[in-house]
Amino acid sequence: MRVSLSLRARALLALATAAVVPPLVILGVRRAGMESGVALGVAMLVMLPLLAWLSAVWLAPLLRLTRALEGAVLSYRDGDFSLNLAPDGPRELVQLTRLHAELGQALREQRQHLAQRELLLDTVVQNTPVALVLTGPGGRIAIANLAARQLLGDGRSLAGLDYGAVIAPLPEALRDALAGDADQLFAVTLADGSEETFHHSTRAFRLQGQPHRLRLLRRMTRELSRAEVATWKRVIRVLSHELNNSLAPISSLAHSGAELARRGSTERLPQVLASIGERAAHLHGFLSGYAAFAKLPAPRREAVEWAPFLNHLGTLGEFNLDGELPAQPGWFDPAQIGQALLNLIKNAHESGSDPDEIALRLAVQGADLRIEVLDRGPGMSEAVLAQALLPFYSTKRSEPGSQGGTGLGLALAREIAEAHDGRIALGNRDGGGLRVVISLPQAR
Repeated sequence: MRVSLSLRARALLALATAAVVPPLVILGVRRAGMESGVALGVAMLVMLPLLAWLSAVWLAPLLRLTRALEGAVLSYRDGDFSLNLAPDGPRELVQLTRLHAELGQALREQRQHLAQRELLLDTVVQNTPVALVLTGPGGRIAIANLAARQLLGDGRSLAGLDYGAVIAPLPEALRDALAGDADQLFAVTLADGSEETFHHSTRAFRLQGQPHRLRLLRRMTRELSRAEVATWKRVIRVLSHELNNSLAPISSLAHSGAELARRGSTERLPQVLASIGERAAHLHGFLSGYAAFAKLPAPRREAVEWAPFLNHLGTLGEFNLDGELPAQPGWFDPAQIGQALLNLIKNAHESGSDPDEIALRLAVQGADLRIEVLDRGPGMSEAVLAQALLPFYSTKRSEPGSQGGTGLGLALAREIAEAHDGRIALGNRDGGGLRVVISLPQAR
């Protein structure tokens, strides 16, 4: 049976041997009649090999473990975590080798997990329909997935090639988009004569301390076609509904007028004809609103003094000015912004808000002009807020003699704001009512 002594026990045994054996040897030699110097020499001759042997026995497990750990570290450096150390030697070293085995197992499992994730990520990247190109320092392509290889290189590998040389033979619109650093939507006529719409997005970042740029190119033709078809269907539904609401009463009133004329009852004919004219005027206003939305020109920005602009707006729609006017003039197309604000003020009045609670607030925040239209109507639900800015979406019922309910008031305001490189947002106010905010960038 093999007994494994701890390092402490081995050290104590060596010290005890060094302390006990020399006196015994000296005592035995002196009893044999030798002098003290000779006895000491004999004791040293006996002890030196013994101590050397004890040291070798004591240090052997440490030396073996040191060599094994050196080999394990070299294996780890090369990415090999399969080396295990045999549990040999004192208890302390056995415990160390056990912990080393657990570390190796953890590293193997982690590496396997990372390899699986890397395989999954590579599969997703390579098989996504979005063309992906990653360029590194010097404009060299580091990664190009299958979609990018098909679009930019006729299926050949692009890794290591110069990005500028790869995009040089592409169509001009596609080449200019890929050479730029901005996100954009553009159309390209491909070599087979088909027209394709793409969305290009790009981001720069640092990877392992080196600058890299990721470019994503997505085909949008199918999605845009579906959205266009859905929009046309919505337009057709709205037009059909509005035309039926006007033409059916007109047809009925025309029949009634003809019948009255046949009977000779002309006293009611003016009322019938007035109703027909009213419905025709409503239909004309409805179609004019659609035409204005479809033919919105590019804004012509200019410096706008606030006093005359607000005075003119006040003659078209009643509102109260909340707060002070900005010190500097506005920078926008006064006709278009005036139309957008008039639509919002009209909506505020039609919400049922007290006219005294309808307010216009102006403020400059940073480089943006913030215009708020406030009311104290019922506000909007979350579902309505999410769709209120979409064209043809309306929460109001069309009424005789009214142009409301077309779903174009807020959509036109949004179109005007975005044409000015701005944005529009809606939200309910504390205490009830709606807040519509138009943010417009101002001239520097």
